[in-house]
Amino acid sequence: MAKEKIIYTCEECGYKTPKWIGKCPNCGEWDTFKEEEEKKINKNFSLADIEKTVSSFSDIKIEENFRYKTSVKEIDRLLGGGLVQGEVVLITGNPGIGKSTLLLQMASEYCEYGDILYVSGEESLTQIKSRGKRLGIENSNLYLMSEVIVEKILEYVNYRKPKIIIIDSIQTISSENSMSISGSPSQIRESTLKIVEIAKKTGVCFFIVGHITKDGKVAGPKLLEHMVDAVFNFEGEEGLFYRILRSSKNRFGSTNELAVFSMGEEGLKEIKNSSEFFISERNEKNIGSMIVPVLEGTKVFLLEIQALLTEGSNIGIPKRIIQGFDRNRIQILMAIGEKRIGLNIGTKDVFVNIPGGISIKDPAADLGALISLLSVYRNVEISQKIAAVGELGLRGEIRKVFFIDKRLRELEKLGFKGVYVPEANRKEIEKRDYKLKIIYLKNIEEFLERM
Repeated sequence: MAKEKIIYTCEECGYKTPKWIGKCPNCGEWDTFKEEEEKKINKNFSLADIEKTVSSFSDIKIEENFRYKTSVKEIDRLLGGGLVQGEVVLITGNPGIGKSTLLLQMASEYCEYGDILYVSGEESLTQIKSRGKRLGIENSNLYLMSEVIVEKILEYVNYRKPKIIIIDSIQTISSENSMSISGSPSQIRESTLKIVEIAKKTGVCFFIVGHITKDGKVAGPKLLEHMVDAVFNFEGEEGLFYRILRSSKNRFGSTNELAVFSMGEEGLKEIKNSSEFFISERNEKNIGSMIVPVLEGTKVFLLEIQALLTEGSNIGIPKRIIQGFDRNRIQILMAIGEKRIGLNIGTKDVFVNIPGGISIKDPAADLGALISLLSVYRNVEISQKIAAVGELGLRGEIRKVFFIDKRLRELEKLGFKGVYVPEANRKEIEKRDYKLKIIYLKNIEEFLERM
């Protein structure tokens, strides 16, 4: 007989304890324990039951290189070439950013492979139909279900065998095996475990929508992100017409891939030439502006780094307002500039911005960021047809960067005339022909001499 007892579960990592405590001993977070009722069901497994789950490696049959694909190339690229059978994908994002719209459009694309099921625990069928009509979706094999019990959803899967199922959202789904309320860590964990289990057994693909908290984390236990095969984060600023889909985990493709979409009345559309989109509004020459080719996953984006310096206040600490770039990295670059080339801006207010709302994590943007600061400090204009790529060491040396060919080809495509590159990449670059003027630099002092 099932026994019930009260336990406390950490919302961040799923750690359980029989009594409430303030700080989780597993993940170190404070005030994350929630009271739940847990059922314990004693089961005895026979050796015959266990042997049914074991197969010889040589006996397992797979469809080589088969993936579900769409006409949206950016989606397929993020998925590593398409959706793998039995894959479970978690899509997160702020409320109202367009997750449901994106998934409804994707569902329509996948209908060519067979039946697709869209399950909503938040909207009625008429609301989903209204959105689909606005998007121009009229697929007869796209089925809608308004349900919150995971066992009922999985029973339908066994009955109709759809190719792909969309769950919107996992926070509204609950399992009859758990006594806690919908959205609690145990309910999310239990429901997701059942979904992953059925996906691996049947080969049915699942897209799961996950809400995020005010600090940008996925609502529910951290275990949720570990259970699924891929995690995509849907990003975008309120008032902007574009959206960014970023992969933070992908078992069947590259991580940190990024795709850009525009939001319109007819839904989301991919922006194929994203580099041109982010650097379109520029003059021929600017002060404090530099173009850098940064790598996001396997794709190169051309982004603009803008810098501004103002006289700091006589009282208090100078301002450091950094958007889209690592604040600590800017502090390091300022220290390098001060030590190696006399960039004395320690008492000034420093502002650094990456237009478009994208954050740069690629260390190859170091050189471009320091050049932008130096341009403002010396009031020297920079041609917007010249880019810079290179990582800076603490001694002022410009270090070798990876995937230099992809970066230079992207600059060529956008009509750039020249680029500053590390001397350490010379051998690799000279093996190929480029329409760019290549300017090699060993250290930041060499750039100052050329400037």
